[in-house]
Amino acid sequence: MSGMLFSEENMSLASIIRTISQVAVVSLLSLLSLPALAQQTAPAIPSSGAPGLDEYRASRIAIYTDDFGQLARYREANAALAAAPPGENRVVFIGDSITDYWKLADYFPGKPYINRGIDGQSTPEMLVRFRQDVIDLHPKVLIVLAGTNDVAGVTGRTRNEDIEANYASMADLARAHGIRVVFASVLPVHNYTHDAEESFALRPRERILALNRWLKDYCAKNGFVYLDYFSSVVDERGMLKRALSDDGLHPTDAGYKIMAPLAEKAIQKALAENKTR
Repeated sequence: MSGMLFSEENMSLASIIRTISQVAVVSLLSLLSLPALAQQTAPAIPSSGAPGLDEYRASRIAIYTDDFGQLARYREANAALAAAPPGENRVVFIGDSITDYWKLADYFPGKPYINRGIDGQSTPEMLVRFRQDVIDLHPKVLIVLAGTNDVAGVTGRTRNEDIEANYASMADLARAHGIRVVFASVLPVHNYTHDAEESFALRPRERILALNRWLKDYCAKNGFVYLDYFSSVVDERGMLKRALSDDGLHPTDAGYKIMAPLAEKAIQKALAENKTR
């Protein structure tokens, strides 16, 4: 009788151990499969309907998730930048690739003009880095050239009203820190080359014209300077002049040569108005 009891106890204990082992194995397998499961269920970037833009957005996932405003881009350069000496009219240019690719020293030799453009950025990204890349540099004047990537949906579909709100936020921040603001018009685009076709389709002329009307009116009402690049680079068809851009979006040297004196004139106007306030 006692032997039978011992046998039954052993069987019960073996059953418990077997059950625990099975649970442990299942749990271990579940843990091992989590990375693969996460990869399988990770949501894809929503398609914009434009293959080139979709590929570009996918290439920037690390930026969007790890450093949305790309604060790392100019952090060291800002830290190394000496304080502006008394009387220096420091100017910061903030914007996207059109500003980023502009070699300011070649067009404004000897001028204390600082380029803080970043390829691919939209206005919400610029706002994220606005304190680091504008306010903390203590410029006398700020030139904002932005909005074309918002229209194209580089960081998602954006209404003109949202872009305008971001413009206004930049202006409010700058004014609160005694920085004169120059808002540049959004440039036209063209589709005269194959490489330009998708970029052109993503930037409807009507939206660009509407943003520029808003910017001109906003500057007039709030005492800012409106820098009209658009009128000097647009052709008779309402597009960016073919000779000024190879890809339909970014100015060539010929384009920047037209833009530079317009920017300088706007800067001087902003400085002169600052003296009268």
